[in-house]
Amino acid sequence: MNLPLACELEPAQGDDHATHPVETAIPRTVLICHADDALNREGLARWLAATTNLAAIVVLEEPPSRMKQRIRREIKRVGWLRFVDVLAFRLYYKLFLARRDREWEGQTLMRLCSRYPMIGPETKVLHAPSPNSPEVEALLHDVEPDIVIARCKTLLKESVFSIPTRGTFVMHPGICPQYRNAHGCFWALARQDRDHVGMTLLKIDRGVDTGPVHGYFRCQFDEQAESHHVIQHKVVFDNLDAIGARLLDIYHDRYEPIDTQGLPSGEWGQPWLTAYLQYLKRARRAT
Repeated sequence: MNLPLACELEPAQGDDHATHPVETAIPRTVLICHADDALNREGLARWLAATTNLAAIVVLEEPPSRMKQRIRREIKRVGWLRFVDVLAFRLYYKLFLARRDREWEGQTLMRLCSRYPMIGPETKVLHAPSPNSPEVEALLHDVEPDIVIARCKTLLKESVFSIPTRGTFVMHPGICPQYRNAHGCFWALARQDRDHVGMTLLKIDRGVDTGPVHGYFRCQFDEQAESHHVIQHKVVFDNLDAIGARLLDIYHDRYEPIDTQGLPSGEWGQPWLTAYLQYLKRARRAT
């Protein structure tokens, strides 16, 4: 790997810790992400390769049956009438927000590619239909990572997430445990709960976003000009230096998880158009 063994990281605005010493060892990592998500598959992977020893990337190419499973799960969660609200938001997003968000993603990816070099051939790349497939499990046993970063929509089984020595982590969009599940930033915005718009660095356990919390990361945002999709990306990509420093803390076993005992806990589903229009109307009134 064309990288120094020692690196000096400075804190980013979004996190709470202050200074970080020069490191003499870096973790061995694996990234799990989706094939159609270039911002993570290329941008985040380059950052990981530049700041850690990126041993492998698992690129998920999910079959259509996975989408059908998610649809059935959401209908079971909210019912058919509310699911129509979910579909209405999807259509609204496609018509009015998606193009602008793609432009933002493209610009962000260009900045990451200009800052971090291409990934070298020593990083293995595995294409798989699921993070829980036998080939993924075999790869993880083979490369023996210290840390796995899971940027995927599928819950990992214990025989997979327990392989890395320091754990498997998600960069959860939302502050946990108050906003569990995949759209925490949206629901914090919809509830006018700006203090809980952020990202939680969460170690995976057997539950749904119930594992130990290893950091909260926030950013400046404008809910009128920026969609929830952009905001939940910004809380990650505006804080890469601080996230990298926290991963080093975890690797060197010098960080205690945040105590979340007694805090309210909520599991939130897909965005609703009615909720989006209400929070957008409130945001415009506030200006």
